[in-house]
Amino acid sequence: MTLCPNILNLIVLIIAERDILEKVKNPYIVGLHYAFQTETKLYFVIDFLNGGELFTYLRKDRQFSERRAKIYAAEIIDAIGCLHDKGIIYRDLKPENVLLDSEGHIRITDFGLSKQGIGMNEKTYSFCGTPEYLAPEIIKGAGHGRGADWWSLGALLYEMLCGRPPHYNRDR
Repeated sequence: MTLCPNILNLIVLIIAERDILEKVKNPYIVGLHYAFQTETKLYFVIDFLNGGELFTYLRKDRQFSERRAKIYAAEIIDAIGCLHDKGIIYRDLKPENVLLDSEGHIRITDFGLSKQGIGMNEKTYSFCGTPEYLAPEIIKGAGHGRGADWWSLGALLYEMLCGRPPHYNRDR
């Protein structure tokens, strides 16, 4: 069976996501318990997080108190720091990828755009992410490293406190 390049790229991304979830253990990153496949599907058995997406709470509450935003930011900082310690750039931090557990603590999920094997001062040049949270160096195509995740955290924190992303415009 011959696979078209788009399917091959998707397979590479899914395998990378599984590899990341297998190697990273952190209380603020969704945990992978088991992965298996059938002939046509791949399954990930991950933590059950019944608190919903941060996105839902932002839309409902519009903005958070400084105390609440600081708690979420601290947990995200711990998660991003853990990823960076393992040479992983997350590259897709946004409210839809931050889940909450039953106690209100966050867990980062969706590692499909993450990049592995990036050293402290290394850069990657792929253009990916969500426009409202993209670091300038990604937009410029100048190459980006771990700093892109910190930029995205700043944009997310701004949104938590102000009710909208810092550079929001209806025209993407």
